[in-house]
Amino acid sequence: MELKRKRLHTSGMMIPCSNKSSKTSGEKSSSPTNSNDIESTSDTNAEQEQGSPRAQEFPPVNVNEDESFQKVSRSHGRSTRKKIESPTLPLISAVQYASRSAMLSSLVIAWSPLLQFPSESCSQVQNNATCFSLLAIGGKSGKISCWKVHAQECYSIEHGNVSPDAMVVGIFQAHSSWVTAIGWALLATDSSHPQVLLSTGSSNGSVKIWLAHSSELLKSPEFNSSPFILLKEIINPDSIPVSVLSLTTPVRSPHRQLLAVGKGSGYFEVWIHEQHNCNFERIGSYEAHDHAVTGLAWAFDGCCLYSCSEDNFVRSWMFHGNTLFEVPIPSTIPSQRGLIDVPNVFHSCFGLAVSPGNLVIAMVRSFDSYVLNPMYQARSQKAAVEFLWTVGQRSDISSSEKLNCEAFSGVSKEELAWWKSNILWSLRQYECFVKPLVMWDIIAALLAINQSAPHFVDDLLIEWLSTSFMESCSKLSREKVLADFSRRLSKLTSRHLHLLNVICRRVILSEVKADDINSNEHDHGTTCENQEEQVRFWMDLLSTSERELRERLVGVNFACSRLISHVEANKSPSGYWYPSGLAQMEQWVGRAQVRDQLRLRASQAHLYGKSRLDSYDHVKEEKCPYCSASVPFESPEVAYCQGANSNGNVGQRHKLVRCAVSMQICPTTPLWFCICCHRQASKPAPEPLFTMVEYPENFFASSAGSSLRVASKPLCPFCGILLQRHQPEFLLSTAPV
Repeated sequence: MELKRKRLHTSGMMIPCSNKSSKTSGEKSSSPTNSNDIESTSDTNAEQEQGSPRAQEFPPVNVNEDESFQKVSRSHGRSTRKKIESPTLPLISAVQYASRSAMLSSLVIAWSPLLQFPSESCSQVQNNATCFSLLAIGGKSGKISCWKVHAQECYSIEHGNVSPDAMVVGIFQAHSSWVTAIGWALLATDSSHPQVLLSTGSSNGSVKIWLAHSSELLKSPEFNSSPFILLKEIINPDSIPVSVLSLTTPVRSPHRQLLAVGKGSGYFEVWIHEQHNCNFERIGSYEAHDHAVTGLAWAFDGCCLYSCSEDNFVRSWMFHGNTLFEVPIPSTIPSQRGLIDVPNVFHSCFGLAVSPGNLVIAMVRSFDSYVLNPMYQARSQKAAVEFLWTVGQRSDISSSEKLNCEAFSGVSKEELAWWKSNILWSLRQYECFVKPLVMWDIIAALLAINQSAPHFVDDLLIEWLSTSFMESCSKLSREKVLADFSRRLSKLTSRHLHLLNVICRRVILSEVKADDINSNEHDHGTTCENQEEQVRFWMDLLSTSERELRERLVGVNFACSRLISHVEANKSPSGYWYPSGLAQMEQWVGRAQVRDQLRLRASQAHLYGKSRLDSYDHVKEEKCPYCSASVPFESPEVAYCQGANSNGNVGQRHKLVRCAVSMQICPTTPLWFCICCHRQASKPAPEPLFTMVEYPENFFASSAGSSLRVASKPLCPFCGILLQRHQPEFLLSTAPV
């Protein structure tokens, strides 16, 4: 090894180490070598082995002129043929090469919140431009490219691989060095003209704030232009790079933005932006970690801040007034394994994120290679995602809320009070229909607590119903809630009903099969006598809530049947709703206990849409897709065919599933599936169902402007969650609840 390193250093090239290598090199020439050549090569090798500084000289090869000319000609001919056979590639300019190279050197990306514009402000643009998100990509060149990704008009279960509609909004020079962090926030402005705030950080330590107006975002992009204008550079360049940013707009203070800036030194700073005077104020700088800050995340509407670092520590901070206090991370909840049971195998933390309900934080952590088995674990296990409960996080230093119940499993009353406060806060965040129903953290927390304290969960949910549904200042009794719920049913929003259905099915009735729950709905809320009082109470609430949603869905369909009489016969634009299954809905209205108003709408719908009902699947006689036997309407959930007749005998009867939207028999093609109620649908539900603030007195007047619009996403009409393709149980699938 020493000889090889020495020869490489002195000669500057690799030297053959044996006569076999020399022979191989000699065989590549066009004529054989003589004995003098071999001796010359041996002498040269000997000199090199003795440390001679003279570079290696290969022996000359004696070839005649003709052979040399023929060799060059063959090589040149092969090169010419390759050039001719190879396809002609387009040439790009130096500017294009630099631009594409910069795009390939991207370091960080960030998605903006969903931007929605009213249709009247987008008359000059495409229809799907009313709803889109912005994607910012920062690279090593200091430039940021911003892309506008449009939401799809409608989704299809059969065509899932649809390319997103994306376009470049602009490319601008944000920093003179690498872009290392990006953050987004919406400003509290007029809903018809939303504004977005973009924060960027660089490796040179600078942080800038950019502003974009809705009018600029809707315009067609122009070459070498950007809709973003520099609002302010809040941190000047220094020697400490910016590692992470977290920007948020609290709901309680919509005209204020909170910005946390993480540094490579382990410090982070907190800034406040006052929107009315465009003032940026630094609250303070905090020495939180020993190494670079890798993650920052605001939670509980800006009341809490979580930070993590390469030093493998995660810290919790409480923001009160204009001061930040460090508080301990709450202990785990009952029946869950604590942190002390987890082996200390982590080395550093790469980043963290807060769950939609703010009850869980997820961290990406790398394993310590010295602790893992080098043969097996170290090769396959590089990092892991760790989840920490934040249900008991204290978010208000001045709160002194008391809880009238005894502590259990070593948990103090103060912790129970924060559990109740945080879960109720999280549930109230979903009362706005704009927020997607992704409640897995709330469901997981309630299920975990329910194992050790079922009465605590039941009392908590009764208080939630009393305050949010009945608008009571205090907790009501179970009987009072059930009585007032039926009386106030028409005044509740569809989002309230969706929340209640998800909580009933996934928490209280989690041990009951979805098919058994759905069968109870057919009997108008009747339950089995052997069920406990608590389960019977929630079953009654669920049955009443789902029947109310079904009435609203049928009412929207009848209103659409009246509206289509004013639409041209051949007008079927993409993304618009057209009713189907009106015959089955009319039969359900005749059988079920519904409002007299809905019965009147059912009779009027047949008259208004009589001329066009055939084109919207208005078929009373349904056929079995397997045996072509007739299928009578007996239930909105399932159906049984009459069975094929063979020599006067009735054949096998097939059990068929009805569509949750149209009540028609589901086709044999792929269907939408709800993971919560296990219902299936062949088409998405109309958008007005999910935005109703109450049961409308006049469906036609309340939904005339929007009833023809399909929901932007396929949502379950009874649970409000995102539908998906039905997967076998042994395959992984997303679970929003």
